[in-house]
Amino acid sequence: MTKHLDLGCGLKPRNPYGAGATFGCDVRDIDLDVEKIGFDYKRVNLVVEPIPYPDAFFDSVSAFDFLEHIPRQMVLPNGEVTNPFINIMSEIHRVLVPGGRFLAFTPAYPRAEAFTDPTHVNFITDKTYEYFVGSKPSGAMYGFKGAFEALQVRWEAPANVYDLNQPSWRKTMRRMHRQILRGGMAHILWEFVAIGK
Repeated sequence: MTKHLDLGCGLKPRNPYGAGATFGCDVRDIDLDVEKIGFDYKRVNLVVEPIPYPDAFFDSVSAFDFLEHIPRQMVLPNGEVTNPFINIMSEIHRVLVPGGRFLAFTPAYPRAEAFTDPTHVNFITDKTYEYFVGSKPSGAMYGFKGAFEALQVRWEAPANVYDLNQPSWRKTMRRMHRQILRGGMAHILWEFVAIGK
């Protein structure tokens, strides 16, 4: 059975690849009956803790409106400097099977949506993904462990990303409609494949 993990899932984890089993992680202390809700939930602060699953456990991982909440750098109480964004990208690679998919969707610079929410502390650009792709990702100089191949990186409208199986013409029409009404799209979509395992 295929397994999918949604990071920052809240009460409704997404499963964009239609995996047979859905798992979710969030910082919120939610009292959930796993039998009743139909997915495995773990409370974890991914800024300072690893993803609480074993290596090569998931076929896919998603992060919808999540990465912008992970700081790029922080000083721990012992004075050590850590890079939580680099660490979470390493963790995502660690829990994916070889060839596993990672789908991220996040508001990005220079759109106002990247800055409006006061809990957004990581400003993604249309070039940020380059630190994590290729056989020798440049993020390794900051401690990134892993490598991804980029399947797609594009500006996207929120309504388009939740159903990856809708016809491409429908996605294109929604994207154009969003651009006309709002003066542009505010989110970046990354779809990666885990390589180098």
